[in-house]
Amino acid sequence: MVNCHVSTVKNKSVNCKWICTCRCHSKRFYATSHIRPFRHTHIHPETNMHIHTPMTQHREQFRGSVFCSRILRPTGTVVCPLRFKWEGEARELAICSYTLSINAFDYNCHVDLIKLLKQEGELLRLRKARQKMSELFPLTEEIWLDWLKDEIRLTEEEPNREKVYELFERAKKDYICPDIWLEYAQYSIGGMGSPGGIDKVRSIFERAVTAVGLHMTKGQTVWEAYREFENAILSTLERIHTLFRRQLAIPLMDMEATYAEYEEWSEQGVSEMVKHQYKKALQQMEKCKPFEESLLAAEPPKLAEYQTYIDFELKEGDPARVQITFERTLGENCLVPDMWAKYTTYLDRQLKIKDMVLSTHERAVRNCPWTMGLWKSYVLALERHGADHQTVSDVFEKALNAGFIQATDYVEIWQAYLDYLRRRVDFKSSKELEELRGAFSRSLDYMKQDVEERFGESGDPSCIIMQIWARIEALHCKNMQKARELWDIIMTKGNAKYANMWLEYYNLERSYGDPVHCRKALHRAVQCTSDYPEHVCEVLLTFERVEGSLEDWDLAVQKTETRLNRVNEQRAKVAVKEANMARQEDDRADHRRKAKSDKKSQKKVQKGTRAGEKRRAEQDDYHNEWNEDSEEYMETETGLFGRNAPPGYKPAPPGTKKAQQGVADPAQRQNDDKPELRNDKSSVFISNLAYTLEEPDAKLRTLFETCGPIKQIRPVFSNKGNFKGYGYVQFESPVCVPEALKLDRREVEGRPMFVSPCVDKNKNPDFKVFKYETAMEKQKIFISGLPFSCTKEQLEELCKSHGTIKEVRLVTYRSGKPKGLAYVEFADEAQASQAVLKMDGIDVEGNKISVAISNPPRRNMMDRPGSSRFTSDLMPRQTYGSRGRGRTQLSLLPRSLHRHSAPAGKVENGTAAEQAAATASAPANAAGETKPLSNSDFARMLLSK
Repeated sequence: MVNCHVSTVKNKSVNCKWICTCRCHSKRFYATSHIRPFRHTHIHPETNMHIHTPMTQHREQFRGSVFCSRILRPTGTVVCPLRFKWEGEARELAICSYTLSINAFDYNCHVDLIKLLKQEGELLRLRKARQKMSELFPLTEEIWLDWLKDEIRLTEEEPNREKVYELFERAKKDYICPDIWLEYAQYSIGGMGSPGGIDKVRSIFERAVTAVGLHMTKGQTVWEAYREFENAILSTLERIHTLFRRQLAIPLMDMEATYAEYEEWSEQGVSEMVKHQYKKALQQMEKCKPFEESLLAAEPPKLAEYQTYIDFELKEGDPARVQITFERTLGENCLVPDMWAKYTTYLDRQLKIKDMVLSTHERAVRNCPWTMGLWKSYVLALERHGADHQTVSDVFEKALNAGFIQATDYVEIWQAYLDYLRRRVDFKSSKELEELRGAFSRSLDYMKQDVEERFGESGDPSCIIMQIWARIEALHCKNMQKARELWDIIMTKGNAKYANMWLEYYNLERSYGDPVHCRKALHRAVQCTSDYPEHVCEVLLTFERVEGSLEDWDLAVQKTETRLNRVNEQRAKVAVKEANMARQEDDRADHRRKAKSDKKSQKKVQKGTRAGEKRRAEQDDYHNEWNEDSEEYMETETGLFGRNAPPGYKPAPPGTKKAQQGVADPAQRQNDDKPELRNDKSSVFISNLAYTLEEPDAKLRTLFETCGPIKQIRPVFSNKGNFKGYGYVQFESPVCVPEALKLDRREVEGRPMFVSPCVDKNKNPDFKVFKYETAMEKQKIFISGLPFSCTKEQLEELCKSHGTIKEVRLVTYRSGKPKGLAYVEFADEAQASQAVLKMDGIDVEGNKISVAISNPPRRNMMDRPGSSRFTSDLMPRQTYGSRGRGRTQLSLLPRSLHRHSAPAGKVENGTAAEQAAATASAPANAAGETKPLSNSDFARMLLSK
């Protein structure tokens, strides 16, 4: 499906006609009334196909869907969908064309379009598609060879071969490819009948052996083709002897066969000089052979093997062999910026050949345009080799449009360009100086508008560019007034609180200004500095000792003492505040330890009670526990768990529950007794709170009162009056619920608070609680292996250099402790993929992290809402009381008397016969149920055995 912008305006001069404008083609055509109501049809002027357009209620202007059997290339605003009737390859062609019209830099889409056009046999469109792709990207060897072979077939009927020659010249610039050179030379042989044709073929062969003749595995084929050509045209023997000698002096694979062929061919034998050169090349080949074998055995892209090979050649020191090894590496690793940077640095420092250096820099930025360092090196190389100013400016403009991944990259490329402009300025001339000032002004506007809009920051918080501009104005232009204006702007951008910024300004005034402005700068620094005020005060006093009068000294002492006293007061307040916070934290820790100790003591007391009485009390309560009152009470504890109590919930007898309710606030108890006042649609369920949370009602009210008017808060307590860690907040209106849900995972006393809709899971079994995606999210990355001390801010700082961050989420346990896992969502898939490539395997505080595209595993059935009902139907159920198995229902039967469960023939506490004998004096109750065994019954059973 593609989009096309079509608008129509009613033509009042013609009945039942509309003037339709296709903004994608800037053409108009008429639409006549269709038989079917509320539809119009017209014939598109480019396609001659009927286009049906549904009308809207507003007949004066409409935008609707267009159904067409031929693609309309859209370039305007995306408004209405265009659907194609055909299927198969034609549909794929349409989709590729549309995708490239939206994003011309989609490399894979270019490749797919070329393949489809070749299958369809549309050679003219195929030529245009390849031409467009070659303008945007360097093409691989396979794509160039396919293109060249197609063009050779097309030009067989044309006498003009220059177009193909031009295409070969373009092809050899992208990468050093032996097959392309060989194809070039063989194609030129076909034109040797023309004037100067033989010389042209020889020239191409000479260039080929210079470029790829040193290729260890493929260079031999080029040499052999060159010799065969000379043999075919019956050249002199000396020329062929020369080719053999040149080839045997180069280390190539299978060079022994070439030497044997030369011995057989040469009538005069092999000279001693040739033998010496051959043996030397053979020794070099033996050194390189292990590296070549490792390349043959390795899987692409073989970067580690190539890196080892390059290190070896760098130690050997042969520039030609270093160059061919780099070229082979980049042919298979063209998207590795570090390899391009290493290659260009070697050329800049070692070979220093202008054409070779500049062409390599150009290829580097074409392959990795997102890497600022390559563009910066390119600009420096152009200046180093004396390129004209327009060329350097054009390269810089391309760099600005390359799409760097972080704001600081734009700062560095601007610095490189401004340095270049400064070096070419003759400060006695006004033309270059005005151009430099204009470039500085433009850079500041660019940082403020383009960079800040994209990254949310300027990338230059310390205003380095403005500092350089101010120093140039002071040093070269002797314009201290302009320098002071620039420093005033720098200080207003949030830098006035830093001592180093004021000292930088002071040093500028000290070097190029006067003592009056130095004193003013230091006085302002004393008042504004907040990080190192003592140091600034010391600098001011030192300055007055050297430059000032007694009055100046007294004033400086007064200001520094006043400032330092104020700073010491502020630090004392902060210290007191921190001490109070530490004391409160210690008190809370003591309270938690005391609560935990009291809880253990209560458990010991409960264990000391008689087990028989507890069991009888439990059995008697089974049928009376769940009356209407208790059902209403459980209604307030629905939330995420439905009618089932949350994990760790210990139900209490009715009497205890009523006593517990009496502990709660009277107004709250009154509301709890009135279920008609409850409204799940305007309520949220709160869970995972700390059991030791003091005054949960007041705490929850403080947290949620910003979401809207609160009607009631219902924290849930245990039968002992302890808070159970969950509750309900009901608002006056349902519109407050979405705002309350935004507080989900808010940290409350060290634990993440869970906030979810108040939904009865029995009535809504398919309600999904888990709010995060369980499928692949290509714009989100998953990070594991993080140190537990890593914070959200630290992780955001680590990831923001790779793109725009939309969300950072640290995965924690329910207790709030980190798991060492995190999810980071970027603005698009490209940024996420770049982050994976850059961050995977790096060290963070000594931990090696793993980074991948987010693809969570499918959740287990037990993790889904309602899954407990599914699994419980498949497993044998054990009958408990109406509240489920509580703690007081644990079996107290000795292990020696345990029996396996058996159907019908056995009862819960023993065989039917044993129970009948033991309970002969205890008749069944009125309901016909067997009376539970007492401790004395168990004693008789043990004695009878």
